[in-house]
Amino acid sequence: MTTQPQAVDRELVQAAAHVARTRCLGDNHTMAAAARTRDGRIVTAVNAYHFTGGPCAELVLIGTAAAQGAYELDTIVAVGDRDRGVVPPCGRCRQVLLDYFPGIEVVIGEGDRLRAVRIGDLLPASYVWADHQPGAEGAGPPGEG
Repeated sequence: MTTQPQAVDRELVQAAAHVARTRCLGDNHTMAAAARTRDGRIVTAVNAYHFTGGPCAELVLIGTAAAQGAYELDTIVAVGDRDRGVVPPCGRCRQVLLDYFPGIEVVIGEGDRLRAVRIGDLLPASYVWADHQPGAEGAGPPGEG
């Protein structure tokens, strides 16, 4: 089911853009992500690029948020270095975000056409991780079951 785009959390986009501009200073870190936690905090992270397939900024952010005690994320955005602007999550990140946070909003688009959409709208007819299916034994966040 497609939902209507939500208002864009501009503060979140600015936080990711600031990290991309100030912390992505070489080939190892080319993307920044920012997420708003359920309690209103903003968590930021950068990717760890490596030719073997290092983690994207969104995945690093999930771990960073957990390390800070934030297990519920409401909105996420990724921004590229060199003023590339908002970059939508890759397929792997879409699946992980859907599995961990099925109700999360993702900021996508460019320039003045930014919008926030539910992760499920970016991954229609998606695989649902068995532990997250309603009524499944051991349902809950990954690693808790």
